[in-house]
This record gives sequence, structure tokens and C-alpha cells, in this order.
Amino acid sequence: MTTRRFAPLFWCQFFSAFNDNFLKTSLVFLILFKLSAENAQALISLAGAVFIFPFFVLSALGGEIADRFDKARVAERLKLAEIAIAGVAVAGFWSHSVFVLFVALFLFGVVSALFGPIKYGILPDHMTRAELPTANALVEGATFVAILTGTIVGGIAARNGGDPASFAGLMMLLALSCWATARFIPPSGRAAPDLRISTNIAASTFRLVRELKADKRQWWAALVVSWFWLDGAVILALLPPLAKNHFGGSEDVLIVFLAIFSIAVGAGSALASLIARGRVVLTPIPIAAALLGIFSIDLGWLATGTVQIADARALYDSITGLHVAAALTGIAVAGGLFIVPSFTAIQVWAGAERRARVVAAVNVLNAAFMTGASIAVALMQAAGVSTPALLMLLGAANLTVAVLAFRTMPRAD
Repeated sequence: MTTRRFAPLFWCQFFSAFNDNFLKTSLVFLILFKLSAENAQALISLAGAVFIFPFFVLSALGGEIADRFDKARVAERLKLAEIAIAGVAVAGFWSHSVFVLFVALFLFGVVSALFGPIKYGILPDHMTRAELPTANALVEGATFVAILTGTIVGGIAARNGGDPASFAGLMMLLALSCWATARFIPPSGRAAPDLRISTNIAASTFRLVRELKADKRQWWAALVVSWFWLDGAVILALLPPLAKNHFGGSEDVLIVFLAIFSIAVGAGSALASLIARGRVVLTPIPIAAALLGIFSIDLGWLATGTVQIADARALYDSITGLHVAAALTGIAVAGGLFIVPSFTAIQVWAGAERRARVVAAVNVLNAAFMTGASIAVALMQAAGVSTPALLMLLGAANLTVAVLAFRTMPRAD
């Protein structure tokens, strides 16, 4: 955290994740609490799909660029472009235009898709193998702390329609901070300077995924990582309607729910790092999947009752409220315990000359899982499937994944 080989990347990705979630949460709050749009729940789920879709189509290109050129300099140029995109978001918020905000969210997704292979591909360039689990835990923990703070500030910015001047100032400050910190990321060198970048995005995407699938260990780890992001996309899409419609909560309750989730994921990531102690340890993965299943079913069951959490204080004033907080905490801690070992394994198992492309292929798979899940949830919500039922379905799926992960888990080394 105090070295140039890690700190600039850490803060760059923190500010970037903060800005992404600040914009996304502001959009969600405007739809849910201000605009009262028709099919608000489906629009919220669609927002997740709009942000994630570029990862599906552009990750392969991002991986090739990251391996062909110096990752640090590519990051700097991407974050410079993000400043202009922040201006689009400001225009959308100023006019309360859901369409313009969706455009800005899509463009932020484009930059994030191209930045993803750099963020995870550059870590092994500057970290030793023993440092990787801790570095990944810090990055994952910081990502969810950024989600927490971005969510809280985004919720405040969007309260009662929001203050456009404050939104604009913070959005632009964050974009400038991303670019400034990216300038301090140490050069990584060119991992594959002779690599030819494919202009056929579809062909390069399928090729990278096919190459990833050819390595059974990496494919297994990639499926685990993708399942984590599917879980995260679905749960974060379900929390707003869960807080408002099933627990009768205000904006403050939703903020507390997201705060609990974000902090607990960071705690789970830290726990995974402690267990690993610089090694690739896969044993926590099926255990974490089982815990994800149990706690998701528990939270869904609680939401089918008559529990009322009108404000943040009510969450801690009753046994039932504490039960809700404990279930949400359990989901998030299990998520952190689930993701860190699997992503560390991918980084260790990938060769230095193609690591960014391996990460890119994993990102494509992540995006496919997240986009498919977000669209499926939006369609089920539009068809009348309740939020508690969706949570319990997700829990049952996680219990199945736990069994499959245990039965197919490869050797770590």
C-alpha cells in the first residue's frame, strides 16, 4: 500500500469502481424513488446488463492491447477518455434523463472492459507469487468498499432528485483522480510486443474463450469466478426492491444494506488471504458456495414474511432485523471467500506472455454470466416473479454449485 508498484494501481481502480457505482446508484435511486418509472425493477436490472455488456464484446480486444503494449500507459489513456464520459453522465443527471444516463453507464462499461485485463494482468508483473493472494484481497476488498462509498454518495446525490452541481463536481473530480493515479503506475513492459491485434472482435473473443477452455484448470477457475460475479450482479439488482418493497425501507435502509454487503465482502476477501498465506488454496471455494446458498435462501425466506424495517435503526432494534443483517453479512463474507482463491489461481497458472488475454477471456465469461443473469432476472421480474423467490432460486443454485465445485476441484499446484 505504500509502494509505487501497487499503490497507484490500487487507487486508480478504487476511484474507477467508485465512479462506476456512484453513477449506477444515482440512476437506480432516480428510477426507484424519484421518477417512479414503469417497470422500475426491470429497469434497475437492465442497468446492470447495460454496464456489463461491453465486457462481453470488448474484453478480448482489451486483453490483446494489454499484452501488446505497456499496460500502465494503456491505463493512463483509458482514464483520460473517462473524463469525457463523466461529462456525458453530468449532462444526463442535470436533465434527469434516464436515456443519457444509460448511455454514460454503457460508455463507463466500455472503459472498464478495456481496463479489466490491465488491472488484474499487471498485478503479477509487480507482485511476487507469495504477495498475490494479499494483493487480490486488497483489490477485491477495495472494489467493494468503493461500491459501498459510491452507493452511499450516489444515494445522497440522487435524494429528492439530487443536486446537479454537487453531482457534476464529484463525478469530474473522481474521473480526474483516476487519470492522475494512472499516470503513476510503473511501466510493465510489453509482454507480447509482436502480437497482432485482431480487428475481428467476435473471432478474437471466441478464440480466447476456446483457448481458456482448453486448459481444464483455468477453465474450472474461470467458471468459479464467473459464478461469483453472477451472484453479485443478481444480489445487487435484488437489494433495492428487497429493501423498499418487501421490508418497507427508505433510501437509508437500502444504503445500509449495500454498506453491510460491501464491508462483508471485504472481510471475506481478507479471510481468504489469511487462509491462503501466499499459496493457491482452493478448498474454501465449495464451502463458500454452500454458505452462499444457505444464506440466500434464509434472506429470501425472511422477505416472504411481515418483517418491516422502515429505517436504518429498525434493522438493529429487533431479533428479526438482526437476522436480516446476519443473512446479508453471511452472503457477502462467503462471496469474498469464494472469489479470492479462484482469481489468484488464474493469475498464477497463466503465463506472463499471455496473462492479460487469459484475464480477458475470464472477463468475457464473467460478462456472459452477468448479462445473462441480469436479463433473466429482469424478465422474471417483469413476469411477476417476486424478489424473495428469486433469492431462494439463487440459493438453491449455489448449493448445486457447491457440490459440483467439490467434485471437480483440480489440484492447486
